[in-house]
Amino acid sequence: MAQEQLPPIVQKISQERPELWDAYNRLGEAAAAAGPLDAKTQRLVKLAIAVGGRLEGAVHSHARRGLAAGLTPKELEHVALLAATTIGWPSAVAALS
Repeated sequence: MAQEQLPPIVQKISQERPELWDAYNRLGEAAAAAGPLDAKTQRLVKLAIAVGGRLEGAVHSHARRGLAAGLTPKELEHVALLAATTIGWPSAVAALS
């Protein structure tokens, strides 16, 4: 993710602790390369994990990143709708927002 797209607190951490930020990014790259899932599926899974964890900022981030990677709004909405029977309607509705 480009530096200017990061939330201000994350920008600050990445600037003050570049070695930590670089290690975090390398971990993400290694995790992405560790298995057979294609990039689109990885984006959907990461969004679903964020929805399930009720991590609002991460849901927003992964939705934006998914759109930038070519996912459609309908694909992102489907992830939220699938959450209804697993983690509940209120969480699914929150994810849709």
